[in-house]
Amino acid sequence: MKVLTKKTDYAIRALLMLGAKRGSFVSAKTISLEQDIPYQFLRALLQEMIRFDLVLSKEGARGGFMMEKDPDEIRIAQLIEIFQGKVQVSECMFRKQICRNRARCVLRHEILRIEQVVNQEFDQLTIGKLLRDLEAANRLEAALSEGGERKEQLSTRT
Repeated sequence: MKVLTKKTDYAIRALLMLGAKRGSFVSAKTISLEQDIPYQFLRALLQEMIRFDLVLSKEGARGGFMMEKDPDEIRIAQLIEIFQGKVQVSECMFRKQICRNRARCVLRHEILRIEQVVNQEFDQLTIGKLLRDLEAANRLEAALSEGGERKEQLSTRT
């Protein structure tokens, strides 16, 4: 069971980078290098995102990819569905055959409830929210780093 596949993870990371550089075209090569995503794999993901009107592409020296939609309109549930299908905690399969106990399985009913909760949570989560969380984490990291540098400067003066 995987909640997120590599495809979905890479797509989210690419969109976060495009969202951070909103209004600018970014080359696939730059995204690939900065996000550590295999280049050819990324190109295929970007083509799929173009197909779903999530990103634009522009050829040429100043070309690349740019986010087409508002980051707050791109739901993680949508990306999961595009790149891997619905979140499934259990397929109720055994050796590629549907389980015979499926209709009476009390665990399956609980699994379906859990899947519904997970899907609702992913539907509320957007690229915009993740961008804001990332920016807040970066500000905190910078503040902590700056505080450590000040402390070090004070200790070398005494």
